[in-house]
Amino acid sequence: MKLVPTYRLLFWVGIISLPFSISAAIAPDTSMAGIGLSAALLFGSIFDGIVSKNRLSGIRITLPEVVRLSVGRQTEMIIAIENDDITVKRLRLGLAFPREIYSQHQDFSTDLPKSEADSILAWPFKALKQGRYVLDTCYLETSSVLGFWSVRRSTPTKTEIRVYPDLFRERRKLTALFLNRGIGTHARRQVGKGREFEQLREYLPGDSLEDIHWKATAKRGQPVTKVYQLERTQQIYVIIDGSRLSARSSDSVSTMTSDHQHPHTYSTIMERYAAAALVTALAADRQGDVFGLLVFDDKIRRFVRAKNGRAHFDVCRDALYTLQAQNVSPDYNELFTFIGTHIRRRALLIILTNLDDPVLAENFTERIDLMSRQHVVLVNMLKPDGIEPLFSDAKVDSVDDIYAKLGGHILWTRLRKTEKLLRRRGIGFHLIENENLCADVVTQYLTIKRRQIL
Repeated sequence: MKLVPTYRLLFWVGIISLPFSISAAIAPDTSMAGIGLSAALLFGSIFDGIVSKNRLSGIRITLPEVVRLSVGRQTEMIIAIENDDITVKRLRLGLAFPREIYSQHQDFSTDLPKSEADSILAWPFKALKQGRYVLDTCYLETSSVLGFWSVRRSTPTKTEIRVYPDLFRERRKLTALFLNRGIGTHARRQVGKGREFEQLREYLPGDSLEDIHWKATAKRGQPVTKVYQLERTQQIYVIIDGSRLSARSSDSVSTMTSDHQHPHTYSTIMERYAAAALVTALAADRQGDVFGLLVFDDKIRRFVRAKNGRAHFDVCRDALYTLQAQNVSPDYNELFTFIGTHIRRRALLIILTNLDDPVLAENFTERIDLMSRQHVVLVNMLKPDGIEPLFSDAKVDSVDDIYAKLGGHILWTRLRKTEKLLRRRGIGFHLIENENLCADVVTQYLTIKRRQIL
């Protein structure tokens, strides 16, 4: 317990001490009255402090063990208050939120019910950045019996705030995409004959020679044809680069300035990749495919083997929301070696990485051949700000703009070269705008699914 003087005590000290001190200097006969009033105030405040010292001992605070929410979306912390003695009428609470959690209330004052011991307080707040945060202390304050002191106490809590990527906006975009482009989760025409063997049947005129089962033909003495069915379950893996280049902001400086964003509301490239992975997981689950996850930097940080279902999605989400980009360079050799030993079945690999560093791009293209022979590989990266061919924008106002345009053209040329090298190996490479990342990745997956490339 801690006692802190209130404004009421300071007010009465000022009212009694200051005037009587002045009057005692002018008229010494009034000094005894001033001393008496000061002594009365002193003893009254001491008595008030002693009586009210344990005033908060009957208050118990219970916070939820886990609070889940998405970035940028507001929720409420439900606080249960137990007032056994029903002597405290007004209570002031404080929670030490980290700076990534925003609340318009630094503290919260509430009037406790007079006839009931239990009450509930809803504390609104909003998360500015995904991650895992812990509230370990709750601070309580109430006034003393006479109001001369504020009685304060801290109580330990164990509340975990889990902030996940906000998928609501991305799913809303994808809903429009499905409805308008006709490649969504409803029925659609499949291209190709499929890859999964179903049964054998007698040869019919027009059957391809490559579909003839020669062993069965030799055994039966007549041509026998293999029949295939469309693959219903395919493996989809999203591979996320969590190295130093993914720690950059995904929003351009101009966008952040025009939107007047809070300094902690911007998303890193790593966070955008995590959101794209989770949206792809939802799309794969609705398509009946199995989804897996792999996160790497200079080593493998997370690996979730491909499965489906709501529980598996929760596992993927929990594996991603606390991850932050590390200040290390990616080790593609370690990545491809791990894929070769752990992902044996042919799968669609959607790699979300950053190849605007020419050294990393060369390292990547040199080691990707083995993967492209066994798997279908798609490489995606967010388009850096200012990457465009020369003379594509006529707005040049200064010498700095000229140098910026030249730098953007050089980087654009390097990325075009990387794209050509990857396409020769049968690997798709895409530069995607920040706001279109989730929609474009899901579109690529659905296109592969529709064409039966796997």
